[in-house]
Amino acid sequence: MSKLAIRLMMVTAVSLALAVPSFSPALAAGSDEPSPPPASGAKSAPKGKKKKNNNQSRLDDPAFLNGYRAAYATIYDRHDYTGAIKQLEALGHDDRADVANLIGYSYRKLGNYKVSQIWYERALKADPHHVRPWQSSGLWQIEQGNRDQAQYHLSRIAAICGTDCTEYKSLAAALEKPPGTGLVY
Repeated sequence: MSKLAIRLMMVTAVSLALAVPSFSPALAAGSDEPSPPPASGAKSAPKGKKKKNNNQSRLDDPAFLNGYRAAYATIYDRHDYTGAIKQLEALGHDDRADVANLIGYSYRKLGNYKVSQIWYERALKADPHHVRPWQSSGLWQIEQGNRDQAQYHLSRIAAICGTDCTEYKSLAAALEKPPGTGLVY
């Protein structure tokens, strides 16, 4: 992508962010329901053979869902980020975007920004079309003073879900706040 195209995208995203009123608070890392995994481009297994999918969503696995919800509550209800990291890692599915994103959020809340960044990158690698890691990583960028990078994340969210989704509004609202206000998301 050319520099001109990137600049045009940035200007468009900024214009949209300024034009859309935002009344929602800056949310952190998602919901208590994991999203389905990205569609895989893998070929189907031959007839009669069931192909094992290591990226299976586990959305139909009650143990996974209960564990995910418990970790989510540990984060948002009890603010026990260390405990939540242990719970999320125990799920054995930290290669999922939602799980990696919550681990990254927990490390960020603990002030371990380097490790948090690693987990956000892992979440984005697992599913580059998942808006929550883009939002969380964008909030991380704001906390680090990287507003241009946060703006890029906002443009990625706009490309994925438009400017009316919660994640877009949340990150746009955070970007509207003046730099250096010391706000932590």
